[in-house]
Amino acid sequence: MNRYTDKTVVVTGGNKGIGFAIAKRFADEGANVVIGSFEPQVDEAAAELRKAGASAIGVICDVTDKSAVIDMYERAETEFGSIDISVQNAGVITIAKIEDLTEQEWDANLNVNTKGAFLCCQEAIKRMRKSGKGGKLINMASGQARDGFIYTPHYAASKYGVMGMTQSIAKEVALDNITVNAVCPGIIQSDMWDYNDRVWGKMMGNFGPGELMESWVQNIPMKRAGEGKDVAALIAFLASEDASYITGQTINVDGGLIMS
Repeated sequence: MNRYTDKTVVVTGGNKGIGFAIAKRFADEGANVVIGSFEPQVDEAAAELRKAGASAIGVICDVTDKSAVIDMYERAETEFGSIDISVQNAGVITIAKIEDLTEQEWDANLNVNTKGAFLCCQEAIKRMRKSGKGGKLINMASGQARDGFIYTPHYAASKYGVMGMTQSIAKEVALDNITVNAVCPGIIQSDMWDYNDRVWGKMMGNFGPGELMESWVQNIPMKRAGEGKDVAALIAFLASEDASYITGQTINVDGGLIMS
């Protein structure tokens, strides 16, 4: 299935984990893929997609830096033409007790997770409006946009912000044929969840590696952690014409952990 032949998609944080699964899904369906990340592995990720026959480039981009975001979208347009889809996936998390949580941690989570998503949406919309073809924006929220958790008020705040921003922008650009939706992953096998398991596990009872995550998985009706491809499948649907009448929504992909 090549739903995205001749379409160009930007995926921030697309060099690993859920982000790479998203980039690969679009590449497998024929899209031109632009992977943006502040990490140097971005070139390796793009090269892996090209090796499989895809059109892909990697761009070093700090999503908290407006000029870097502008440069990334300019590079995408120069390489492939107009922007059709933009996936705001770049994200960070830190875990700390409230009395130990620093302003720097608070700012870093809000800057990357919320401001970064905003800057990318802003720039993508400018270019989608200019092309006159419309487009699809998908923002990465989190289960914590539904239900904040212990030791992560800054992360929860950043993801609640993504959900509210998604609704607001969706209303503003609806008549431009641009849809804006968000996705709330639950427990997904990834580097971020390895960190969560390790740090939360130590703080919540000195769990060994994998033990806390496994105990949480038992609360999931489907009794398994998700994979990056589970998130990528939902995002590929939201970016398709099959989802052309869906906008301003935030959809969980968590095996039924949070039902809303």
